[in-house]
Amino acid sequence: MDWTRFEAVLFDLDGVVTPTAEVHMRAWAEMFNEFLSAYGADPAVDTAPYTDADYFAHVDGKPRYDGVRDFLVSRGIELPEGTSDDAPDQVTVRGLGNRKNDAFNVVLERDGVVAYPGSVALLDHLRDLGLPLAVVSSSANAPAVLAAAGLADRFETVVDGRVAHREGLPGKPAPDTFVHAATLLGTTPALSVVLEDAVSGVRAGVAGGFGLVIGVDRGAGDALRAAGADPVVADLAVLVPGAETGAVR
Repeated sequence: MDWTRFEAVLFDLDGVVTPTAEVHMRAWAEMFNEFLSAYGADPAVDTAPYTDADYFAHVDGKPRYDGVRDFLVSRGIELPEGTSDDAPDQVTVRGLGNRKNDAFNVVLERDGVVAYPGSVALLDHLRDLGLPLAVVSSSANAPAVLAAAGLADRFETVVDGRVAHREGLPGKPAPDTFVHAATLLGTTPALSVVLEDAVSGVRAGVAGGFGLVIGVDRGAGDALRAAGADPVVADLAVLVPGAETGAVR
């Protein structure tokens, strides 16, 4: 891997730098199952329990409110959109999204988060090379996660859900948040690398014409490859020169 061919490296956060996907998955499951159990009988609506399959099909990698909206559509449920200021107990798309956000913050504060060792090894290498780095995450919690992991000082900029909302940027699989991050780092997509573990993020990198889109296989390697990731790796440590290459696929 010749990193000197590029001018910036853009990391997704959850599942790439930190194993926070499991925290998100638990928070989504608790929120949606509580909602579904209270929804009531309706023959036109599927109120079967929310599962991990629902997460990967409708939520993974998307902005929070988009994930709520897409899951509800999959179950035949229509709710008012509401506003971003809706209280977590309000039964709106954005109220449910805010309810999930509260659940995530409780788990993060209670349990903390430790970055993947291989990801830290790559961050160390890129720091030594002087390459500017960014986090591009659909989550509004990205700064809190980076602080909890002790990595906030590793990235020149963070383009998260709040930034996307403020700037009017559509979320992944649209490429806009990645393009915005590359611009903030003073370069172009063609000279930037994207690292992603979600299909929606890989599609965003491909759609944006990024110079390299690396898939991080946390269980969806074939889908990442089909979406356009090349290479797909199981551990970011293998992208450090001199590392073992057995985890590159």
